[in-house]
Amino acid sequence: MAKGYQDLLREAEAVIETVPAIDALALAGDDNVVFVDLRDPRELEREGRIPGAFHCPRGMLEFWVDPESPYHKAIFQEPKRFVFYCASGWRSALATRTAQEMGLAPVAHVGGGFSAWKTAGGPVETVEKKG
Repeated sequence: MAKGYQDLLREAEAVIETVPAIDALALAGDDNVVFVDLRDPRELEREGRIPGAFHCPRGMLEFWVDPESPYHKAIFQEPKRFVFYCASGWRSALATRTAQEMGLAPVAHVGGGFSAWKTAGGPVETVEKKG
């Protein structure tokens, strides 16, 4: 394999902003910050999410960010700071790099993901199962 996931993560982490979970706690409730949860819906239902986070499944990110896409979500045109997270920080590191390359700014991700958020004592909002 020419490039493995560890190579991709190292490359992403070299060019993106990583917010330690303990520092991310201070961003909760900031009207200028949107936490973007990239996890699968089953993960949200099982573990909850950061209160008020916007859910964007990782597989839809590029389509929801791009204003030319028929799947575009207007939230990504708001003048906000977008802080991505996943379970452990891997998906969010790659997603943050992708969003940054697409021109979305400012962007960052929570180092260690939702696991680190919970360990740091961050609040968790319950997500009801759909359907």
